[in-house]
Amino acid sequence: MERPSFERIFAEYAPRVRAYFLKHGLNRSLADEVVQEVMLSVWNNEDRFDPEKGGLSTWVFTIARNRLIDSVRRQRRPEPDPDDPCWVGDRESQVPSPERATVELARARSLRSALEHLPAEQRRVLEGLYFEGMSMSELSSATGIPLGTIKTRARLALKALRQHMGDGGGES
Repeated sequence: MERPSFERIFAEYAPRVRAYFLKHGLNRSLADEVVQEVMLSVWNNEDRFDPEKGGLSTWVFTIARNRLIDSVRRQRRPEPDPDDPCWVGDRESQVPSPERATVELARARSLRSALEHLPAEQRRVLEGLYFEGMSMSELSSATGIPLGTIKTRARLALKALRQHMGDGGGES
């Protein structure tokens, strides 16, 4: 395409394409940007224009429509935010604040103290279940203590821990 021909096409179609974009909801800045993309595509793809298939206006507005669709899709599917918690995890759990660290330390000390005050049989059941990751059945088999006794000791130990740590004495 010769430069004078393209200048005429640009002069005639750029304002119409821009109006088309504004009418379909693009803001002025984005409309101007996409008009430039359309006109560049017209310039670079002149060999694809076939007057037997349709007029110049149809071809230009087909390109414009496709660019509009692309633009709307980009707006609806924004680039991922690298700071989004779903990508980086919960930063609070990674680096606790000094206040949170102090509270967690006090709670850990209180838990250790509460565990020390439990009867040895109850403490052993909690250690097996929570620190060694055993199921109640596994703990029963490993210690030779009946499963019902394991369940009772676990329930009583948890109740005592709740009371000692101030979480209320209600059973769960």
